[in-house]
Parts: sequence; C-alpha cells; structure tokens
Amino acid sequence: MSDLVIVGGGAAGMMAAIFAAGRIGDGSRVTLLEKNDRLGRKIYLTGKGRCNITNMRSWNEFSRHIHPDSKFFKPAFKCFSNEDVRSFFEESGVPVTEEQGRRLFPVSMKASDVAQALERKVRESGVKILYNTVWNPSLSYGALVVATGGRSYPVTGSTGDGYDIARSFGHTVARVFPSLTALMPSDYRCPGTVHLKNVALTLYVGRDLVQREEGEMSFTNDGIEGALGFRVSRRAVWALENGQKVTLSLDLKPALSQQQINARIAREIENDASLSSVPKLLRRLLPAELVQPFMEAHKGLDINMIPDALKDWRFLIISCKGYERAVVTAGGVSLKEINPKTMGSLVHPGLFFAGEVLDLDGDTGGYNLQVAFSTGALAGISAADYLMST
Repeated sequence: MSDLVIVGGGAAGMMAAIFAAGRIGDGSRVTLLEKNDRLGRKIYLTGKGRCNITNMRSWNEFSRHIHPDSKFFKPAFKCFSNEDVRSFFEESGVPVTEEQGRRLFPVSMKASDVAQALERKVRESGVKILYNTVWNPSLSYGALVVATGGRSYPVTGSTGDGYDIARSFGHTVARVFPSLTALMPSDYRCPGTVHLKNVALTLYVGRDLVQREEGEMSFTNDGIEGALGFRVSRRAVWALENGQKVTLSLDLKPALSQQQINARIAREIENDASLSSVPKLLRRLLPAELVQPFMEAHKGLDINMIPDALKDWRFLIISCKGYERAVVTAGGVSLKEINPKTMGSLVHPGLFFAGEVLDLDGDTGGYNLQVAFSTGALAGISAADYLMST
C-alpha cells in the first residue's frame, strides 16, 4: 500500500488526492480507495445534473451560509477559496459562468464535465486508484485521509462508512440528520409541482421565530422544497429530531402589506364585479394550482380574510424526506477533535478528514461543494506534509 491513503473518491477525496500528489511530487505514493466502480458518483447528481460548483460571495457573506461553525472552515477556505476553485476548473478545461445569487456553474451545465475534470486531474497526478475497494484497518499507511461523505444519496455509496472509521480511531461523531431536504406538512394535499418566486418563508420552532428567508420555493410530491424550503430545512429537521413543534409560515406577497393587498382587491372588484367570488378573485392573486389547496387550508375564507391569509399561510411540519432525498448530511465527525488549520485529527496522529464526513455543511447555493473542495485540498496538503516529516 502507498504511503498516503485517501478513503473516498468523491469531491473531497479527489481534491485531496490531487493536492497531496502535487505536494509530494510523486503521485505513486498516493492511493485513492473508491467503493464504487467510478469516481465522483454523487457529483453527477449535484444541482440536478448541472453542478453548482461553488458560490462567489466574499468570505464575510459566504461564512453566513456555513454550519455549525464557519470559523472552523475559514483556514480551509483561505487555503483553497472560491476564486481558486474557479481558476482550477477553468484551467482544467471547464469554462464556468456565474448565475443569480453568485452561484457558479459549468458553462455546459453538465455535472459530468466537473466530475470528469477532477478524475482527469487525479489520473494526471499519477495517483493509484483502487475501485470497488473499501477501507480495511489492516491496510498499512503513513498518513490517512477519510473523505467518505455522509449518508445522503446512499445509492451513490454514501452510507456513513466514515463515521465508523472515525469512531474506530477514537473520534466522536455528532448526531447526523438529513439537511437541504423537503419538509412534509400535515394533511398535505399536493397541488402538483408549483414553483413560486418572490415569496417569504418563516420557520417557527414552538412559538419562537428562528429563521426567515425570501426567494423561491416549490410545492412537490415530496412536500415543501426549493431554495427556501432547503434553507430552513436544517433547523426544521433538527427540531423535529428533538420532538419540537415545527411550523412554516408562507408569505405569498412579501412586497405588499395587508393594506396594499386590500387596495388591490378593491380595484380588481371595481373593474370586474364577478371577482367578488372568492375562487375567481384568488385566481388573480395565486397560481391556479394553488387556489383549491389555499381555500382548503383556510376554511370559511371570505374576501376580508384574504390579505391576512396571503401573508401568513401556515403549515405544521410533521416529517421530512430522508437521506435518499436529502442533498447533504448535517452532523458528523466532531470539529472539536479536528485541527482547522490542517484538517488533522487531534486524537490520532497521521489521520485527516475532509468533506461531508465532518460536522460541517452549508446552505444550498454551491456552499457544500466548496466545503468539500477546500477541506479536501487542505487535508491533502497537510497529510502530505505529515508524511514527508515522519
């Protein structure tokens, strides 16, 4: 077995392999273990196949989207920033484009281009790749990087193996749970897939308002999701896991006050008397697919009640989609036991961690891949340095 072993050939593992090989100057001293028959299977699914590579916000803005401790992530981000990621892929033959919200995508909008570029760089580095191979404690190594991912999308091979490896070395694993996932209300009557823009979603845990977001969201067969649903899902799922009451309030007209909505309704009825019928009026104010579910949720709705209902449509959340649907796993190897400047274990010398296996995750919008790339790069560099110093 090579001097440096990396377990997991996803985004973090491949980046660790590339940087470790570059640091050592001899890729043959690095072995990448991948349990699947190809590298980067989860990357192919990211961004619904388009792959949101990173987010180009400055650190001060970027850091607000990292959980549970953005300060821990700062050294890794400085080591391999979003600007570095942009340059890396452009130099690897993947032109990129920046879209709304400073999200960075390949111009081709093909996640396969990103995955294949990473695999190409791994191969060019001379790294030895062992497919259909899992970690075995009997393997010899000089340094070890664990980059096995979490439990999200287990069909890609992310089944939590890294947590067991961490525990075998004496590490603590913070409780894991699905994040960036759909939230299911009670008595949910799916109106079909409906995408909403320029709305606001407020999360209540018990009676406490804990988060408010504005932007886009969707109703689907899986429940409430889209950008806003995903943003509030981390706190919502954590509260559900702890037996707390979780409620969402949807404001369909955040740019308007109740008084302004009343004025609009008055104008609509003045111009067309038939709109004094609640269903007909709602068709002027809502997507057609939402009219019936909206009325069912607000029994006895009359015209005077519409402004308040539009500003505060309540959903009692009772469950969420699990790991098979969640974009990312929250929780993982405790950050208290990792040196943020190296991604090295404070429990076992020569052991390093990178990516989703850590108790480190981000909001939707490119943040999680940046976490994988940055921690992978830093872990690869640090593991190589450790190897060469021993």
